[in-house]
Amino acid sequence: VQLQASGGGLVQAGGSLRLSCAASGRTFSRYNMGWFRQSPGKERAFIAAITWNGGTLYADSVKGRFTISRDNAKNTVYLQMNSLKPEDTARYYCAARVAGVSRGVYEYDYWGQGTLVTVSS
Repeated sequence: VQLQASGGGLVQAGGSLRLSCAASGRTFSRYNMGWFRQSPGKERAFIAAITWNGGTLYADSVKGRFTISRDNAKNTVYLQMNSLKPEDTARYYCAARVAGVSRGVYEYDYWGQGTLVTVSS
């Protein structure tokens, strides 16, 4: 599967953005999807994941502010980000795997190219 992330940009602290990740192929509904982020000089970190049937998992740092969702008819997974903070600034990546959701970066089989989110104070 090929993944294309979009929706990043510059936003003020307290604002919102919605990221999208469009997937190619006819078997998107079989994949468990994740969002990760990476800031300069830091390791890529888990943000949120969603199972093929809608179960969700979040990192503590974004719980209550970010919401992951998916539309299998559109082959797309979303990340709604509210109450953004300057420390949320990073490049955000979507990823896919077949065998269940995971927080582990190395557990995902397919990756998009990332979209940059910058939160100004």
